[in-house]
Amino acid sequence: MIPGRRCGQGPQVDVVTTDMQLELLQESICDCVLFARVQEHVDSNFGNVDVFVFEQRSGWCGPNGKVVGAGGKVFIGTGGDTGNQKILNERTAMGFRLLASLFNLPVAVIYGSLSLFISILHNVFLLYYVDTFVSVYKIDKLSFWIGETVFLIWNSLNDPLFGWLSDRAFLSTQQYGVEISTPEVVLKRLNALSRNGPLFAVSFLAFWIAWAHPGLQFLIGLCLYDSFLTMVDLNQNALLADLAVSAKDRTGLNFYSSLFSAIGSLSVFMSYAVWNKENFFSFRIFCVALALCSALGFTLATWVLKQRFQTKEQTKWDESTALKELYINHPSGHQEKRITLAEYLKQLSRHRNFLWFVSMNLIQVFHCHFNSNFFPLFLEHLLSDRISLSMGSFLLGVSYVAPHLNNLYFLSLCRRWGVYAVVRGLFFLKLLLSVTMLLAGPDWVYLLCFFIASNRVFTEGTCKLLNLVVTDLVDEDLVLNRRKQAASALLFGMVALVTKPGQTFAPLVGTWLLCAYTGYDIFQRDPLSNTVSAQPKLASNAAWEPMLRQGCFYLLVFVPITCALLQLLTWSQFTLHGRHLQTVKSQRQTFTENKPQEIKTV
Repeated sequence: MIPGRRCGQGPQVDVVTTDMQLELLQESICDCVLFARVQEHVDSNFGNVDVFVFEQRSGWCGPNGKVVGAGGKVFIGTGGDTGNQKILNERTAMGFRLLASLFNLPVAVIYGSLSLFISILHNVFLLYYVDTFVSVYKIDKLSFWIGETVFLIWNSLNDPLFGWLSDRAFLSTQQYGVEISTPEVVLKRLNALSRNGPLFAVSFLAFWIAWAHPGLQFLIGLCLYDSFLTMVDLNQNALLADLAVSAKDRTGLNFYSSLFSAIGSLSVFMSYAVWNKENFFSFRIFCVALALCSALGFTLATWVLKQRFQTKEQTKWDESTALKELYINHPSGHQEKRITLAEYLKQLSRHRNFLWFVSMNLIQVFHCHFNSNFFPLFLEHLLSDRISLSMGSFLLGVSYVAPHLNNLYFLSLCRRWGVYAVVRGLFFLKLLLSVTMLLAGPDWVYLLCFFIASNRVFTEGTCKLLNLVVTDLVDEDLVLNRRKQAASALLFGMVALVTKPGQTFAPLVGTWLLCAYTGYDIFQRDPLSNTVSAQPKLASNAAWEPMLRQGCFYLLVFVPITCALLQLLTWSQFTLHGRHLQTVKSQRQTFTENKPQEIKTV
């Protein structure tokens, strides 16, 4: 009898064999999983037979798809001199090696890959959905605007609605301990992602295959797509707060999220090769391939993450069960106070840092969408006659990819100086560049190119950093209101409720400012392009081009100057940084440990 290896705190395994060759396929330190291939030579009635055995040392899911207890032994198949087929061949071994490599990936990498499966679809959606319905399906103007109006209302309401449905159980406070453990919350998020991720990919296909009247398909498709996108976004952002507490760990998660988002942006460039309004078949095949990759990616990534946390949850549950009988006068049911939506909103209204943050973020969302809506207009009227077409395409491409890559550098600064200082520095940089451009004037072509591109890149980069601030607000909300578990998805939803109107204000305010400066209604929202275009009422465009060019330049520089000043004012009132932030994080980490528990004396 030869004793087997011990994996951490796992049980000792005895293996009975006459001749054994052990090949290690997987050893995961974080989950204490030891998965080994054992080749046993057995003398049987069939002759000399090789029996391949998978030994499971820590309760991991066996190769037959069933959970095998710690120390279990799974016989995969037999073969040998008799000609019996070996079920476990070299391909199977390679498959398990690949599986082992997936289990050894850091959690941050797997979490970041979720952004890849979102961005490969969402970037293509933003670029083509309007043109598809207008140019291919020939949707009428009334149906288009009805769909956009309903979508605007639903897009604003579904974030807090889904957040409330997801996290309302976490808002109550209770007297005896904490009912919901962190691994259980993470598993809840992962289960939601494993369900809604593939459905999000399916809803993406609803735009590219005609299945109803264009107006009805546009309305239903937008609402379905945004619903599943919201569920995926809320749970992914909530995981940022649930997987880590320290700023270092959260910036690490955000780093890989930005990296995979940048990789996902490449789907936009690939789409140019197959986009053809006259022959839509190739583009449909491309979209189906993207949806399949996204659905499979969500399924695999969430499955691997769930395997990580199921072991931790089972361990914590066993410890909790063992200690339950030691509590003195432990009631049969937890004494808890249910929080209504009105009470939760009242709590948020007293959360000072939350109010200052959403005020600043409303301006930021406005500025981000202002740049997106008016970016083609600035290129057309300020640079079209001064730069080549390839340079204009390059600036457009940079505006898609550079924010994600630039965010990687910003995150390294966040690790060193903190998110608050980096965001404040970006506001000062925005103000400095805008004032410099105003003083230089519109005749400095290369400076103008740099400013137009950098304005959007830095603004989008700031937006991507603000999720880290929301996770800090989640910590403060938990400490201030002594919740039994952080309601991270709900808080992300409430932030979206307040800040999403900035998406609508951007084209309206921009149009009004240009009309006020020129004195003519020369801009209108173009229902055919999802961007703002210039359409003067007068027939002679050349007569108004100098005034239009000057108006675009003032709009380009004065909007970021105003936004930067307002944001610096509101951001200076935000106190969740430095020593106060460290105190909040320390209180969250020790929140459950500091709760008094009366234990029986043995």
